[in-house]
Amino acid sequence: MDRRGLGRTGIRVPALCLGTMTFGLQSDEATSLAILDRAFEAGVDFLDTADVYPLGAGAQQVGISEEIIGRWLEARGARQQVFLATKCRGKMGAGTNDQGLSRFHIQRAVEASLRRLRTDVIDLYQTHFPDPHVPIDETLRALDDLVRAGKVRYVGCSNYPLFRLAEASQCAALRGLTRYETLQLRYNLLYREIETELLPYARQEQLGVIVYNPIAGGMLSGKYKPGDAPQAGTRFTIQRAGEMYRGRYWDDAQLAAVSELAKEAEARGLALASVAVAWTLAQPGITSAIIGASRPEQLEATLAGAELELDPELTRLCDDAWWRLPRRPVVEGYR
Repeated sequence: MDRRGLGRTGIRVPALCLGTMTFGLQSDEATSLAILDRAFEAGVDFLDTADVYPLGAGAQQVGISEEIIGRWLEARGARQQVFLATKCRGKMGAGTNDQGLSRFHIQRAVEASLRRLRTDVIDLYQTHFPDPHVPIDETLRALDDLVRAGKVRYVGCSNYPLFRLAEASQCAALRGLTRYETLQLRYNLLYREIETELLPYARQEQLGVIVYNPIAGGMLSGKYKPGDAPQAGTRFTIQRAGEMYRGRYWDDAQLAAVSELAKEAEARGLALASVAVAWTLAQPGITSAIIGASRPEQLEATLAGAELELDPELTRLCDDAWWRLPRRPVVEGYR
């Protein structure tokens, strides 16, 4: 597995990161452990999770994904071999302050994640998405304290638009605080908004860029055709999240583009998911792409993408897909 520098940290991580948002809802614990074993066996020793996972979790389910990872790390004795990333920001309880990026919530959230993950330090602690109600200096000071206390090694952010990322960088520099060293963003050949400003800024500032949805929530597996209905049990129908994923990808234009690319991949003897991952990893400034699964066998095609080099014509077709799609307004907030 190719390893790449994580921004300016000096850390090198695999080009693929295992996302765990399926653990505990789409995947039961035994299946989740098998997914972890398969990824680790393939050299994916970079894990990404969040305190609010699994995806679509209700109030009684948040935190389950972290708990499963914690039990796996302990059972396999793998903590020292894994670069472990998690996030905070989302709603973790019924209380008014059981969410957000205040010092109050961050301090409680990190302690809870440490317990669930059965570790004494989190390698990369990320703010899951911005909190417009909390001044950025309060958030960064709270994160700086965690680094100084040895509970967190590096901090990063996720789903930040450029103006909020630049504000955070400027605040950290002016106040001598730990800065965001990584940026986690949605990116794939069907969604390339970040190329305009965020990716050039990240390259300039030497930020590690971790991208999620490289196969568009399963759309770029090629299993969906124009006219199909979303399948039960997938990202497109799962409770509390299916609507978001359908809004991102489920329309005739994207289904048609994927169908055309699937034919080109099949003609070359390739899985479309492998092609999509390979295309993502070939783009300038990308450190690692987050792959996920609800069953271990689903990892095979995405793992193969890390070793695949696309021919020029297939690369051109992948590039063209985005430019042929209708443009949509960018919505502020979680993307």
